[in-house]
Amino acid sequence: MNILLINHYAGSLRHGMEYRAFYLAREWVRLGHAVLVVAASQSHVRTLQPAWPSALAGRAQERVDGVDYLWLRTPKYRGNGVGRVVNIAAFCLQLACNAARLARQFRPDAVVASSTYPMDIWPAAMIARMAGARLVHEVHDLWPLSPIELGGMSARHPFIRLCQAGEDFACRHCDVVVSMLPKVQDHLRERGLDLRRLHIVPNGVLADEWDAPGEPLCGALAEHLRQVRLRGALVVVYAGAHGLANALDSLLDAAALLRHEALEFVLVGDGAQRERLARRVAGEGLANVRLFEPIAKRQIPALLAQADIAYIGLQRVPIFRFGIAPNKLMDYMMAGCTVLSAIEAGNDPVGEAGCGATVAAESPQAIADGLRRLAALPAEARRAMGRLGREYVLKHHTWPVLARRFVEAMA
Repeated sequence: MNILLINHYAGSLRHGMEYRAFYLAREWVRLGHAVLVVAASQSHVRTLQPAWPSALAGRAQERVDGVDYLWLRTPKYRGNGVGRVVNIAAFCLQLACNAARLARQFRPDAVVASSTYPMDIWPAAMIARMAGARLVHEVHDLWPLSPIELGGMSARHPFIRLCQAGEDFACRHCDVVVSMLPKVQDHLRERGLDLRRLHIVPNGVLADEWDAPGEPLCGALAEHLRQVRLRGALVVVYAGAHGLANALDSLLDAAALLRHEALEFVLVGDGAQRERLARRVAGEGLANVRLFEPIAKRQIPALLAQADIAYIGLQRVPIFRFGIAPNKLMDYMMAGCTVLSAIEAGNDPVGEAGCGATVAAESPQAIADGLRRLAALPAEARRAMGRLGREYVLKHHTWPVLARRFVEAMA
């Protein structure tokens, strides 16, 4: 099968987040399929943007670990303002302009529109129609509900209306809809989807990356963790995006409640809220909290090996009633971490796996109490929880299993 995977924000192990498109594509290639990933040249979630052949080039091709990429030129931007909207528009326009060439040269059997926002469905439909291919819509976050419920945008905003039109088109015209979120059935049916066309394929991990030796930590982060161990404190790690949705203020509030206890908080990552959170840590004198820059993905196992408790949280918002599938939770579980989850959602992976505790979202007292309970357990009890999490992920969330499920859905 020739699979054209359109993901505006697609990255790789070389470029950084996001990784889902890369892992699926690599597994599809290993299964014998031909895959082309089409992505934008500029993405706010990548740590490294693709190299560009010349200032005038509108597109560039690259092979990364056996996966072929076609990069379409888009303007630089920061944050979630007008610049990001212009970047989205540029990508969709470039995709439409390249539709005939992609249909003729790559001759896809399946065209997957997977850019988080749903507006890529229209140029994807053009390519699928020209090539006689199956049209697939992949749901990451529910747009436009996510910017409405998380970002506070009005349902009457022109951008939101455009997102809604894209989602409705996908639900009514796609041959297949694949969702990472497990509880979307009612919503998508209301938007016109025949649920016989819906398949759930969550996020996953690659076991090989965790079994092979990773890269060791170095520099200030490694030294800080060494000092924490010398002080005899337990380490609470958060590794991931520092955005509003991650509700890290609640974690800092909990850290303030626990400032006189033997718990140290290590936050690793980047995002729109990072600088403000760092100022808050300094201004409030939270000596038990340290923030560090993002680290390479190959160093994540070494970081999580130092965690006594791994933390994940999200805002308490209605959008999570459709379920969650966060990448960092899969990493925590694969690393054998005991997890404290401060999330209220339609599913509870931590509870299902038995790998930690789930407490109320955005409740500093509940987070502090949950950390106290887990910290009070014998170390072996926490390790046993971590083993349960790893077993759960290996059974349900490895990329080879998920890639096959995705192909079966398309076929």
